[in-house]
Amino acid sequence: MNATQAQARLARTLVAATLLVAAGSTAAQSATEVELARRLDQLATELGAVKAQLSQLQQQRVAPANAPVAAAPVEPVSTSASAAPATVLTGYGEINLNRPTRAKQEAQADVRRFVLGYQHRIDEKTKVVAELELEHAVSSAGDPGEVAVEQAYVERQITPKLGLRAGLFLMPVGLLNENHEPTAYCGVERNFVETAIIPTTWREGGVQLVGSFDNGLTVQGGLSTGFDLNKWDAASAEGKASPLGSIHQELALARSHDLAVFGALNWRGLPGLLLGGSLFTGRATQGQSPVTSRTTLWDLHARWTPGRWDLSTLYARGSIGNTARLNTPLVGNPSLIPGSFDGFYAQAAYRLWSHQDFALSPFVRWERFNTARSYAELGQGLTPEAARSERVITLGANLQVAQGIVLKADLQRFRENADLNRVNLGLGWSF
Repeated sequence: MNATQAQARLARTLVAATLLVAAGSTAAQSATEVELARRLDQLATELGAVKAQLSQLQQQRVAPANAPVAAAPVEPVSTSASAAPATVLTGYGEINLNRPTRAKQEAQADVRRFVLGYQHRIDEKTKVVAELELEHAVSSAGDPGEVAVEQAYVERQITPKLGLRAGLFLMPVGLLNENHEPTAYCGVERNFVETAIIPTTWREGGVQLVGSFDNGLTVQGGLSTGFDLNKWDAASAEGKASPLGSIHQELALARSHDLAVFGALNWRGLPGLLLGGSLFTGRATQGQSPVTSRTTLWDLHARWTPGRWDLSTLYARGSIGNTARLNTPLVGNPSLIPGSFDGFYAQAAYRLWSHQDFALSPFVRWERFNTARSYAELGQGLTPEAARSERVITLGANLQVAQGIVLKADLQRFRENADLNRVNLGLGWSF
């Protein structure tokens, strides 16, 4: 019985009771008082049963709206897609100001990123996801900007817990690469470990299985394009800034002789706790050289959000194999290929104040990273010295002024290269 049927039955019962009362007072000759009382008692019993059924149905209708919803950062495929709009527009952007404290004349403001995307659901089990990104406001032959397809993939639900992605997608590495909107992280700029060591935003073309299970475990893995060491420019400093960032292909006429495999595990079995790790490995000379070389990157990460606190930490390490043979013809250039590189950070943020949509969260982050921790031996006087690890302390705050809009400010201090010390201001949004 549904609520409408219960309400109709209740109305009929009330009408019948009223008629019987009237009949008892005006037509006593048609029934004795004893019979009338018996029938009234019977109707009262039925009326109570109908009221109980109606109350139960109303509680069942209200309960789903008040039930808690578990957060799920990785969403393979929605099982209730029919209730959602077929097409959803998304986007994010950030405008930043960087002001060096020792060289104020180098202060710079920039539309760092402007991204528009959409998700279109073809049917209950299939959707398309795409994002288009513009960096540095203007893109042309004479301007520094860049236009890039950040994501473009199709996702199909295979089972209620398992989905399949195919196309260009973000790699499930670290805490930031898949969740890099400015409203999702502390600080004006993305942290150095997840940009210099993990080349966020890092995407590859391929196929990926995504599974989410009731115990809080999310599993991702697949086959994808990889890095191209033929892009290494030993005459520039690009490789020193980010070894993998200088050789990733972004599915732009990507060489695909050598493919890579990857996997990631994330566990959210306790409220507020995330534990995870990832691994990516594949050959990277792409059949263009007689030398073969394997590039590997892995990370371990954790995030805990007890009450007002937001605590996170991550360690990432990468390696490039057979670099002695690769570097031999490059000797004499300023940037040879490192054999290993790594980085670590720990961060603590605290929601100090909140009111309606406003929230103020100061934070502090300590980082150590080294983009050239070691070089393969080339011979006496030829092997470059390992780089010194840079250490950075970032102290700042995020101020949320509305859902999806944040103002940021921070101060950064570098241990090895104090000329990089700076003050940063930022505006970010996402929807």
